[in-house]
Amino acid sequence: MKKKKNVLRCLGSSIALTATVGLSTLSAQQAEAATSSGMLSPVTPKDVVYQIITDRFVDGDTSNNIPTGSSASLFDDPDQDGLGNGDDLKLYQGGDWQGIIDKISYLKNMGVTAVWISAPYENRDTPIYDYQQSGGYDLWTSFHGYHVRNYFATNKHFGLMQDFEALRDALHANGIKLIIDFVSNHTSRGTNPTSGNSPEDGKLYEPDKDSNGDYVFDSNGNPVDYNSDGNVENLLADPNYDINSWFHNLGDRGSDDTQFGYRFKDLGSLSDFSTENAAVVEHLEKAATFWKSKGVDGFRHDATLHMSPSFAKGFKDAIDSASGGPLTHFGEFFIGRPDPKYDEYQSFPDRTGINNLDFEYFRASTNAFGYFSETMSAFGQMLIATSADYEYENQAVTFLDNHDVTRFRYIQPNDKPYHAALATLLTARGTPNIYYGTEQYLTSADSSDISGRVFMERETSFDQTTTAYKIIQALSALRRQNEAVAYGETAILYSSDDVLVFKRQFYDKQVIVAVNRQPDLSFTVPAINTTLPAGSYDDVLNGLLYGDSMTVNNGKIGSFTLAGGEVSVWSYNPDLGTAIPRIGDVVSTMGRAGNTVYIYGTGLGGTVTVKFDSTAATVVSNSDTMIEAIVPNVSAGARQITVTKGTNVSNQFRYEVLSDDQNQVIFKVNATTSWGENIYIVGDIPELGSWDTSKAVGPFHTPNYPEWFLPVSVPKNTTIQYKFIKKDSSGNVTWEGGNNRSITSPSSSTGTLDTSVLTWQ
Repeated sequence: MKKKKNVLRCLGSSIALTATVGLSTLSAQQAEAATSSGMLSPVTPKDVVYQIITDRFVDGDTSNNIPTGSSASLFDDPDQDGLGNGDDLKLYQGGDWQGIIDKISYLKNMGVTAVWISAPYENRDTPIYDYQQSGGYDLWTSFHGYHVRNYFATNKHFGLMQDFEALRDALHANGIKLIIDFVSNHTSRGTNPTSGNSPEDGKLYEPDKDSNGDYVFDSNGNPVDYNSDGNVENLLADPNYDINSWFHNLGDRGSDDTQFGYRFKDLGSLSDFSTENAAVVEHLEKAATFWKSKGVDGFRHDATLHMSPSFAKGFKDAIDSASGGPLTHFGEFFIGRPDPKYDEYQSFPDRTGINNLDFEYFRASTNAFGYFSETMSAFGQMLIATSADYEYENQAVTFLDNHDVTRFRYIQPNDKPYHAALATLLTARGTPNIYYGTEQYLTSADSSDISGRVFMERETSFDQTTTAYKIIQALSALRRQNEAVAYGETAILYSSDDVLVFKRQFYDKQVIVAVNRQPDLSFTVPAINTTLPAGSYDDVLNGLLYGDSMTVNNGKIGSFTLAGGEVSVWSYNPDLGTAIPRIGDVVSTMGRAGNTVYIYGTGLGGTVTVKFDSTAATVVSNSDTMIEAIVPNVSAGARQITVTKGTNVSNQFRYEVLSDDQNQVIFKVNATTSWGENIYIVGDIPELGSWDTSKAVGPFHTPNYPEWFLPVSVPKNTTIQYKFIKKDSSGNVTWEGGNNRSITSPSSSTGTLDTSVLTWQ
């Protein structure tokens, strides 16, 4: 291509519009306005998220089914009519961004207020062969978006950058937020485990750069052949020729369930990034902020179980600190039930600022409503236990199923418990996520995750009259209207093996949900004490799930009978007025001085003062339901946000203030331990616990005992005093002797520093 076209240049995390001949450079702010309509807003617990595997939804543009340079063998079209058949689910089917645009009215009418789509950037586009022991092979593709090839180009099977921006604009115009899947853990397979680990295609590429080292794009935001070498990209890293140590190259994790195994070894033979390498961190942060500048509202982070928390913390902070304010962040910390990793799972959001996809909810819901292997009482106990364990329980993203697990419909083909599970999801604590096709009862041929990734347009007519569709429609509206569902606390009013009656309450607002999972058995619920005013309460679902009204007299809900499969939802939604501020949610819950923070609730309009502990924050704007403020220059650590209006002070909401921009130090120590002891680090900054051993960071990894190591997130350019400690399984602490150790962290935002292997004092 010639060099005289207008081009976009990526300058770190900002975008500038430049012409190569004689035109001035626009500011980053002007360029963002030119290339992005901006984000709509972060996702909150008032939203209902709808997960779309882009390739498996709707084919809105058949011209991109086999993009230029892509092999026809990657597309499921045995009859060669140019359309995906929906049969070989290992191959591309043709779904794209135009297909999502075509169904926006369907999504909006259902009550969807946010969509989570597949990773939008370019993935490996070569065949992935799994050779079979019996001979032959299975051919797979990266239709799902988890085999990144180039972060700064789009997946051409979905569309070009202008098509992505058209999707963003169409969603935002309809009040629907856009979440993108983002993979920062790995590329594609570097070796093929089914052919003796022969080299495969895990390479990472980047666009052409100009003489200033800036990426070059055309006026639509697509990479161009700037250096006239016939390519629009350049090889950046190769796991099979890893001269710059971009990958861990420690082999497949297999059955290694140690922290070291699942954080540093390859997941499914996918080439694991070395996020202790400053160049890797810089590239990933640049990629994420590039997509933020495109106006997305949130990131779903893939494989957070396998990410180093030190990297994850700094990565999230870099995204939120870039122009545009904080986004929504949640990730895939995959656990079972029960699982020895539960404590690490439930604390991950507090340590990194990235919320969890709520696998604990998923497991309990599947067991209670799907297999009937747990009682409804046990399910209720999970709601209470996790509400206590999770610092921000309403930010956990709850789900019945997704692309990594068995379709819920396959597990539960009976409509009544299926509907009961869906209604519970939409009224329980957390932010609900609906897997595409749940409302159309999509199922799978077997229990595998791939079998559940069906091509929706081949399987359904997008019927807007199904019971499941109507459940989502009604309860999404309730979630937006009554803050008890979005922000409320949970209480169990009654439970048995098959029945659960639970309450969500936000101050005087209440929603009570009564659920019978048994399709053919009726149960009588005894009278329940309540703080609801006397009167009659209609079923929000209007009998859709056999529910009825209920009556309150003298502080009691009278005894009632739940028919088979019945779900009744009763709402009390008084006007709380505007005089008293009440906080329901905060986005983000972790950041540094100068960052934007959004505070959600009621009574937040008018003249208000926002404080972090006792320090006032600048209020940028506010309404009755939201405040935009700036994090003040306050001491780092956990701070309580309050809103004051006149003499009225709101409830508190916890916010973790970081000391500064975060980078990493990889601490190493040689230390012998007794059985059950682990090494931790504690120091004089909040990121190291401020000398509080209960907040010490660790445990360290020890693949080569007695050498221990741990990457730790610390503020940049800071001199830190620290010591190593030993902790046993009972919490007993042994301090090392000698003077405090000292280290100064790197000055770069993406810098990393390896200590030498120190010796326990």
